Amino acid sequence: MDKGHEVPGPEPVLAVRGAAVRVAGRTLWSGLDLTVGPGEFTAVLGPNGAGKSTLIKVLLGMQPTAEGEVKVLGAAPGQRNTAIGYLPQRRSFDAGVRIRGTDIVRLGLDGDRWGIPLPGLGRSRAREARDRVEAVIKLVGAEAYAHRPIGQCSGGEQQRLLIAQALVRGPRLLLLDEPLDSLDLPNQSAVAGLLGRICAEEGVSVVIVAHDVNPILHHLDRVVYIAEGGAAAGTPAEVITSETLTRLYRTRVEVLRTGDGRLVVVGQPEAPAAHTDRHSAGVRDATG
Repeated sequence: MDKGHEVPGPEPVLAVRGAAVRVAGRTLWSGLDLTVGPGEFTAVLGPNGAGKSTLIKVLLGMQPTAEGEVKVLGAAPGQRNTAIGYLPQRRSFDAGVRIRGTDIVRLGLDGDRWGIPLPGLGRSRAREARDRVEAVIKLVGAEAYAHRPIGQCSGGEQQRLLIAQALVRGPRLLLLDEPLDSLDLPNQSAVAGLLGRICAEEGVSVVIVAHDVNPILHHLDRVVYIAEGGAAAGTPAEVITSETLTRLYRTRVEVLRTGDGRLVVVGQPEAPAAHTDRHSAGVRDATG
C-alpha cells in the first residue's frame, strides 16, 4: 500500500507522554509514557504508596500532572468522564444491607438523579433502562443472585455487580482500583477472566490497579510499573523483567517464572504479593 494513502489506526484511548506527578513536593512518579488502544487490558503495579491510585486520579482529571501530557479519549483528563466507568477501591456491604443487586447496578445508570423523579420519564425510557441493567447483569454473569439483597451476596458476587454498575452506561474506558483485593484466588481468577472477556467482546479498554499480577497476567496487553519515583510501561514481557525492576528499585531484583507460569520476584524491597502471603518475607510473587 502507498504509505501516503494508509488509513490511520483508531485513536488511542489513553496517550500519556513524559508525565510526572508531585504531591507536597514529593515526586510520586515521573517519565511515564503509555499508549492504550481500544479493547486493551492494562495493569498498574507497584508497591504500596507508590502512586498507583494517583494515576487513576490523573486519568479522571482529579489530580494534575507536574510535567508531560495526558490525553484520555482524545481530550484533557476530566472532559470525557461520561464515557468512563470507574470502580474505586473495594467497599464492602454489611450483611444487613437490603438494597438489591439490581438496584446497585441501576445506580450506575441514574444514581446522579437518585430520589428525584424525572418529569416526563415515559414507559419506553423506563423499559430501556431496565433492559440495559439486565443486559450488563447478564454480561458479568450475575443473573442468579442479582435480585438478592447485596449484603447477602459473597465478595466475588458483590464485585461482579459493582463491575456491572461501572459498565451500565456503556463506557469506552473502565478504571478499576484494586478490584481483586480481599477476594480469594478462585474469585480473583474469575473476575480477571470477566475483565478479559469485556475487553475482547465489548471493546472496552480496562485499566486495573492490582497488587498481584499473576491472576490477570494471561489477559494483559500492557503493564505500568511504578516504584521509587519512576515508572515503566510496555508489554508484561518488557516491563516485568529483572533489568526493568532493578532500574526502578535501584537495587538488584530477580524475576523468575515458575513451572506453572507464575512470576516470582526475588529481592524487591517491598513487594505486596498474592493475598495468601502478602506480608511474608523472602521470595514473593510478581506484584504491584
